[in-house]
Amino acid sequence: MVDGGGDNGRLLTTELADAWLPVFDRGGETSPRQLLREAAAVVAELLALRGERPTTFNVRIGDVSIELGWAPPPPAAAAASAAAPAAVPAPAGAPAPAPEAEAAAEPEPAEEGEPVTAPTVGVFYRAPSPGADPFVREGETVAAGQQLGIVEAMKLMIPVEADRAGTVTRVLRADGDAVEYAEPLFLLAPVEVG
Repeated sequence: MVDGGGDNGRLLTTELADAWLPVFDRGGETSPRQLLREAAAVVAELLALRGERPTTFNVRIGDVSIELGWAPPPPAAAAASAAAPAAVPAPAGAPAPAPEAEAAAEPEPAEEGEPVTAPTVGVFYRAPSPGADPFVREGETVAAGQQLGIVEAMKLMIPVEADRAGTVTRVLRADGDAVEYAEPLFLLAPVEVG
C-alpha cells in the first residue's frame, strides 16, 4: 500500500483496498489490457487522495505492475512529528548519571550523516531481487535521485532514493525488515567538495 498519510492513509486502507480486490481477483477472465486500465483508475484515485504528484511513476505491462513513489518529508518535519521520549526521574537516593556518559551514548549526526527515510509502510529490500548485489553498500558515494533500496507495499515496489548526494555511512535496516513511513533506512554524509 502506498501510504497517503493522516486521514488519507486510513482511507486508502479501506476504500482503495476494496477497489483493488476486484482488479486482481478475476482469475484468467480479464485481459491484461483491461487489468491495466482498471489498475490505472485505482492509481488515479490514489493520486487524487494524496493531493501531490509522485516523484517516481513506473509501469510494467507484463504481469501488471505499477510503482509510485513520493519524496520523503523534509528532515525538520519528520523530526517535529516524532514525539520525544519522556525523561524518567531517578529513584530517590540513586546517583545521577554522569553527563559524559549520556553524551557518549548519542551519536553525533554530523559524523554519521542525515537519514534517508522509508517512503511508505512496507517491507524493505536492499537489492532488486533475492541473491542480487545490494543497490548500495556502506562507504559508497551516491548521487541525488540514485536508488538505494526498495520498499514493497501490497505488491508495489516503491524505490528508496537519495534526496541528495552523499556517502552512505550506515545501512540501518536489514533486508526483509518491516518498516514504517519516514523510518530512517540509511545515513548519508555530505560529499566533500574540493
